[in-house]
Amino acid sequence: MSSAPDFTSRLLRRERLIVLVGVALLAVLSWWFVAAGGGMADGMGAAAPPFCALVLMWWLMMMAMMLPSAIPAILLYARVRQAWNNGPAIAQSWIFLCGYVAVWLLFSIGAALAQRLSMGGLMALDNRYAKAALLIAAGAYQLSPLKSACVSVCRSPAQFISRHWRPGWDGAIRLGLMHGIYCVGCCWLLMALLFVVGVMNLLWVVALTAVVTIEKLVRNGALLGRAAGIGLLAWGALKLAGH
Repeated sequence: MSSAPDFTSRLLRRERLIVLVGVALLAVLSWWFVAAGGGMADGMGAAAPPFCALVLMWWLMMMAMMLPSAIPAILLYARVRQAWNNGPAIAQSWIFLCGYVAVWLLFSIGAALAQRLSMGGLMALDNRYAKAALLIAAGAYQLSPLKSACVSVCRSPAQFISRHWRPGWDGAIRLGLMHGIYCVGCCWLLMALLFVVGVMNLLWVVALTAVVTIEKLVRNGALLGRAAGIGLLAWGALKLAGH
């Protein structure tokens, strides 16, 4: 019969697998929420939903879209813990994850507030000039140095973790927050495109997730990001011209 310490030791050795399964399950549940309409029945009709419902909708949608591209950094953190024999100076991986998703919660609060103020809680902008401005802004940002800097950090989790490592739970939270900030810096205007195409437009949610994941994880993914930027600029110009 195995002892409790032996069982705990086996769990710690398999922490990366446990983390992977946990993050994947969270992403799957978030995708189920998005596919089910995000709790917004029949496009919400004429009534604006409660603000908290908007925040939850955005937050789970962001987790569905962003967790796939964040898995390498989360697993790398778990690997560092394993390499250091899960010592007390290295907080558990879920603390790092909490810091990461907390940043997207803050983004979701801002997005829900923008949706409530600019659209009254509706699912898309109805002003073509506003749509054109957002498309052009997103396209220009895709080609900007700031976007490139944020993508380069997201594409190099080992360098990021080694550079910003701090011991303890506060170090793990800080690391997760910083990684989340870089991810928001990389993708915030792409996420804002949902105001143009429809906040719960499932096809666009899938397409944007694919763009973000390829940009971050594929070797030449930055080329897709720049191509998307050019396409968004052209789309914005056509929208501005009334097409």
